[in-house]
Amino acid sequence: MKNESITIKKLPLEERPREKLIKMGAGALSNAELLAILLRIGNKAESAVQLATRIISKSGGLRNLPDLSLEELQENKGIGPDKAVTIKAALELGSRLATSPREEAGSITTPSQAAALFMEELRYKKKEYFKVLLLNTKNSIISREEISVGSLNASIVHPRELFITPLRKSAASIILFHNHPSGDPTPSQQDLEVTRRLVDAGNILGITVRDHIIIGDGCFFSFREKGLL
Repeated sequence: MKNESITIKKLPLEERPREKLIKMGAGALSNAELLAILLRIGNKAESAVQLATRIISKSGGLRNLPDLSLEELQENKGIGPDKAVTIKAALELGSRLATSPREEAGSITTPSQAAALFMEELRYKKKEYFKVLLLNTKNSIISREEISVGSLNASIVHPRELFITPLRKSAASIILFHNHPSGDPTPSQQDLEVTRRLVDAGNILGITVRDHIIIGDGCFFSFREKGLL
């Protein structure tokens, strides 16, 4: 007898992710059910939902799934190149959507607006990323730039690296960002010293450092909001 993959169509109607999404909306589906829609079929021993559940569990949870390479995804029985590419593409699209700022056409006027631009992108990073938001004279976004990727607990940034692009793009001001992999956005002594050095350099170059925002896990610390700028 020929072995066949267990398809979603073999599940009871009320358990089929596609039908459930149509009837109840995407928000009603579990993470595994959403992933199962991308997989479409499982393998000879598992339905697509069971396979999706195993993949998520093996990765250590949904937030770790984007870290898996195409090769690592294909280590799961039932995941070939096509499915692995589909998963990676969907995760990348979701990441881009999460980090695409609604405020980009307008101006940035509050720390919470600024923090929202990088929260989903940086809150789960395992290393410190140092980024900068370039603003024009109306506080509208010119661009978002990555300056450096540090170690597990320390960013590496120098004024000469930071200000090259703002000068080239004629930015009037900038907002600094970096994340704390620990999830706690409380600034360290090093953070305070680096910020003072960058603010001083900006004053010399005529580019105002409007804020330095540290991203934690769902929270942030604004130097300006705390009166440190």
